[in-house]
This record gives sequence, structure tokens and C-alpha cells, in this order.
Amino acid sequence: MLKTLEGKRIVLAGSRKLEELSAMIEKRGGIPIVRSLQGLMTLAESDIEAELRVFTEQGADWSIFTTGTGLEALLGQTDRLGLREAFLQKVEQSKVGVRGYKTYGLLKNLHIQTHAVDEDGTTKGLIDALASHDFSGKRVFVQLHGEPVPELVDFLEKKHAIVQQLLPYRHVPPAEEVVLQVCREIEEGAVDAICFTTGVQVRYLFDFAKQSGRSETIRASFNSKIAAVAVGRVTAEALKAEGITNILTPESERMGAMVVELGAFFSGQE
Repeated sequence: MLKTLEGKRIVLAGSRKLEELSAMIEKRGGIPIVRSLQGLMTLAESDIEAELRVFTEQGADWSIFTTGTGLEALLGQTDRLGLREAFLQKVEQSKVGVRGYKTYGLLKNLHIQTHAVDEDGTTKGLIDALASHDFSGKRVFVQLHGEPVPELVDFLEKKHAIVQQLLPYRHVPPAEEVVLQVCREIEEGAVDAICFTTGVQVRYLFDFAKQSGRSETIRASFNSKIAAVAVGRVTAEALKAEGITNILTPESERMGAMVVELGAFFSGQE
């Protein structure tokens, strides 16, 4: 294998598939540095049991799923509560909206038909896919992803839907010392690229940078000497919102493709 990342220090800002991504970087001669800028906290079954029981008893006209991670967490929670069969039955009886390729793949493996699917992995794409449907007076179950999604809920409520939201997990901020370390490494030019896998990671980094008076320096470093790598369009949009223009995004929104794209970028510089 070509050493396309020879000697490059690559920060991994995510919390998933770190061993796999690190191995890919090392095979290409790079040096992976794990600096997780987010965590996930799966809620206890007791925290969402009441909401799940409402859904499994009453069902909904629409079931909308916004992330594969959230759907996986939800299925695990229904398993432990003994509600999986009833939950999936109610989903099958409803129309289904989907955001994200992983979410779509999970539902396909469960043999659940989908009725509205985003085209670009974004919440806006999902809203566009739902726009032609009538939601007036319809009960809509929405699985959220780590934090509220007001634009989706506002869209549904403006269409006079009755919305039930469920948040099976929440994002957890990174330890302050981790974000500080990343900021210092960026400022000192001690790393060559940072791989972001969610917009939340970008937000946590820049929230800290703004609070500590580092945001202009961090932004300038990204736009001049450090590559910001986004796993997909949604993450790239979060970087653009912070004024980052030096962004790499693979055509295929996969973590492995992100590493390949980064290797091609550095090879092209030589």
C-alpha cells in the first residue's frame, strides 16, 4: 500500500471506529491521534420507557428516524424492555421517513418500507422529502439524534402534526483538557489534519475556542496549513458555518473513504 500519509499527524475527533480508522492511517504511514471531541450517553430504559409504551400502544401515522446510531440504541432499549416486536409492528403499520444512509440500511434489513428518504444526508433533505405529504392531524413519532432538531419539529408542527419526540441518547461534551490540547496542537501546527465525523464535534471545538479567545487563530490555521476533513455534507456545513474553507469531504460518506480522501489530498501536494 502506498504511504500516502507518510509522517502526517492525523487527529480523530470522533468516538466510534477509532481502532479501525487508526489502523487505516498507520497502513498509509500516518500517525493517528485520538482526541474525541464528543461522547454519547445512551439513556437508561427507565428514562424512555413511558414514551416507548405510548408508541407501542397507540402507534403513529408516521415514524421518522434520523440516525442509524439512534435507531440501534432504540432497538436495544426495546429489546431490554421486551417491546421490540410491538415497536417494530407499529413502525411497519406507519409511513416511515428516514435521514441518513445507515438509518435507511438498518430499516431495509428489518424489511421495513420507507416512504420519504433524504437525498443528501441532511435534515433539510429529509424535510424536502416530507414536504409533499399531508401531516394535518397526523401523529408523528420522531427519533432524534443526540440533541433536539427544532427545524424538523417546527416543520411538522407548522403542518399541524401531533409530534412525539424520543431522544434515545444524548451527546456528551468532551473533557475541557482534551479540547484545550486540540486547540494548542492546532495553534502550534503540531498536527496536519483533523477528521470530524459529526457537526457536534465542530461545535464543541469552536464553542471552546470562542470562550477562550482562540477562534480566529484556529480558523486561520485550518484555512492555511491544517486540513479539516468532514465525513459528509452535514459535518462540512458545520465547518463552513465557522468560516472554514479548507475542507475535504469524500464523495462516499463513509469513515474509511474519509481517510482515503485525505491520503489523495496529501499525495497531490507532493
